[in-house]
Amino acid sequence: QVQLVESGGGLVQAGGSLRLSCAASGSIFNVMGWYRQAPGKQRELVATLTSGGTTNYAHSVKGRFTISRDNAKNTVYLQMNSLKPEDTAVYYCNANTGHPYYLNYWGQGTQVTVSS
Repeated sequence: QVQLVESGGGLVQAGGSLRLSCAASGSIFNVMGWYRQAPGKQRELVATLTSGGTTNYAHSVKGRFTISRDNAKNTVYLQMNSLKPEDTAVYYCNANTGHPYYLNYWGQGTQVTVSS
């Protein structure tokens, strides 16, 4: 059974930092990443990272957020610096098995609130 367990959300002032973690179990994943959903908005990509090291970032977080992963621990991290109030959202971990089945999984979400 696949499980994605997130941790690290919370309340922080603008300009501060947070680090999110997502520990995956039950499968091997090619792509792991983070998405977020603010109230009244659609879920959007934040950052993804393949097992080979290829990253993809949303334009709004480039230069402020860094995604990394420990393949041995099947864990992905999101270091968030210079946080802004507009970063406030529920952050979801995502993992995809890749070829051949491309099975997609989501974590339960962790709240990040940035106060001005």
